[in-house]
Amino acid sequence: MDITPLHTHQWSRRLRRALDAPEHWDVLDAPARPLAEAVEALPLGPYRDALHGVWLGHPLHPAMVQLPIGFWTSAALLDYLPGGRRSADTLVAAGLLTAGPTALTGWVDWARLDPPRRRTGLVHALCNTTGVLLYGGSLLARCEGHRARGRLLGLAGLTAVSAGAALGGHLAYRQAADPDRAAAAPRLASVD
Repeated sequence: MDITPLHTHQWSRRLRRALDAPEHWDVLDAPARPLAEAVEALPLGPYRDALHGVWLGHPLHPAMVQLPIGFWTSAALLDYLPGGRRSADTLVAAGLLTAGPTALTGWVDWARLDPPRRRTGLVHALCNTTGVLLYGGSLLARCEGHRARGRLLGLAGLTAVSAGAALGGHLAYRQAADPDRAAAAPRLASVD
């Protein structure tokens, strides 16, 4: 396999095109529109701003995703270390417990995005939902004593949430979803 700068550039361009693709999938608008309306209609009151991260000064979701991803990545490592079984099982469960609040912070941000970003966000959410379901199956298999199946489902779940994380990073950084533009203004221009 040739790893020349030109070859690397081609892979980079292909990856970027793959990450850009969901924003053009108009078919996602049909489920996204009513789903966004339902999220906006949730009776969250003052908690909506808290879930957006207003108190933090930037969106809360990117900070929250560190919990389930961290737990699940650590579980994957411990699965293959001697004596790490119980700890890995605990970390899989902890990831599942933190996935719900993490998803909620993402959904409230997602509901206010424009259609192209909303499409990318929906694919991001589908990847992560797939990961959560796989980790649920992993925990169930582990509890039933099927260690190999539990590890395999965990690795599949980690793959799904990693794809979701790539899309989430793309959404935040390349598509500039929900940046706090007001905070950057003082750094760009002096008070004068």
